[in-house]
Amino acid sequence: MLLDGGFYEGAYYLCGYAVECALKACIAKQTGRHDFPDRRFTGAVYTHNLATLMREAGLTGDLERSVAADPKLGENWLVVKDWNEERRYHGRDEPASRVLVNAVSDRRHGVLPWIRRHY
Repeated sequence: MLLDGGFYEGAYYLCGYAVECALKACIAKQTGRHDFPDRRFTGAVYTHNLATLMREAGLTGDLERSVAADPKLGENWLVVKDWNEERRYHGRDEPASRVLVNAVSDRRHGVLPWIRRHY
């Protein structure tokens, strides 16, 4: 694992991309094989912004209900939603990387396991 190997920047960066890809998988699942999405939609999903992708995946309402039942998931989402692909150029220290990795991957309250239930 990158984090345990001391590659904190890589762990931080790729962990955020895992969430991005999971949200885009949810979006892709909603798109039919021969569908041609409108320009507004394609422009909206052509982003790395995780909050925007959550909305475009149609999961915001589900997330709000889940957070009401699981406040720890809500705390984790607050960490994860602020991930930004540009931070790869600014370096991340071990504590920040561990916080993000845990918020994403926690089996009971993590953002990625929650998203995976939707695709």
